[in-house]
Amino acid sequence: MIVTTHRLLYLFVLLAYGTGVWAACEDPPAPRVNWLSCVMPGADLQGADLREAVLGRIDLSEANLTGARLGGADFGRALLRKTDFSRARLTGARLVSARLEGAVFKEAVMDGARLERAVLKEAVLEQVDLSRANLYQAQADGASFNEANLSQADLSQAQMTQARLEKANLTGVVLSRAVLENAVFKGANLSNAQLDNADLLGADFTNADLSQADLHGARIDEANFTGARLDSAIWIDRRRCRPGSVGQCL
Repeated sequence: MIVTTHRLLYLFVLLAYGTGVWAACEDPPAPRVNWLSCVMPGADLQGADLREAVLGRIDLSEANLTGARLGGADFGRALLRKTDFSRARLTGARLVSARLEGAVFKEAVMDGARLERAVLKEAVLEQVDLSRANLYQAQADGASFNEANLSQADLSQAQMTQARLEKANLTGVVLSRAVLENAVFKGANLSNAQLDNADLLGADFTNADLSQADLHGARIDEANFTGARLDSAIWIDRRRCRPGSVGQCL
């Protein structure tokens, strides 16, 4: 009986470790590859297919992932400083608590991606699709979201001081309790956005659309609402702005 038990244990070990179930860092890029905690800074993975790959805690700083297929990949707590994700497809990818300082996501597709508590300081997310993405408590100070699609995204309690969101689609976005000091929203669409209790000190909403947005409890000292549409918006004191309100809540 003891011999039989040992043989069964040996077979289990062979099946688990000897058949490639657990991928090594030297394995080539492929869907579902396991590169957990691998150190690969500067790697050239342009156009690679890494869908549903296990990439948690990986170091891919300054790597080239332009045009890569990364849908459903897990980058949890990964080190991705200055990594280039331009035009990559990250639908449903998980980047929770990832370090993405200075990373480039220009024209990337990231709908439904999870970036809770991710660090995106000075990152470039211009023309990116982040619709329905979760960026709860993300740190995106100085990041650029110009012309990005953030409709229905959750950025509640995000830190976005001096972030740039010019001409961004922010319809239905959640920015409750977010810190947006000196952020730039020129020409952005914030209709139906939730900005309640947000820190908007010095923010620039020139020509933005804030129709039916909720700003109750927000701090707006020195904020610029020149030309901003405020039709039926809920103002900081919970007043409902009249239809046709522009630049100020009437």
